[in-house]
Amino acid sequence: DVQLQASGGGLVQAGGSLRLSCTISGFKGDNYAIGWFRQAPGKEREGVSGINPSGDSTYYVDSVKGRFTTSRDNAKSTHYLQMNTLKPEDTAVYYCIVGVNWGQGTQVTVSS
Repeated sequence: DVQLQASGGGLVQAGGSLRLSCTISGFKGDNYAIGWFRQAPGKEREGVSGINPSGDSTYYVDSVKGRFTTSRDNAKSTHYLQMNTLKPEDTAVYYCIVGVNWGQGTQVTVSS
């Protein structure tokens, strides 16, 4: 079975940083793109970032460009989302995805 385990969320003050991790198991090889989505209370789920299999192409939603960085360590089957200069509007449950497979979310709360 494909499993995605996200971790690293928490409570941080505005301007702070967090690093989310997503450990992936059940895939053969590394030929898959990885994405992060988030969902804030009362809002639709939003695509935040994505990274291609080799890690040399990334995507970011405009609201996080310059603040968030996505990366992957294929040797460890782990994907990261480094979040800097966090804002209260970044508060949401963050999910990592591979194809149609979603991990459980990790809560990120940014206080003002």
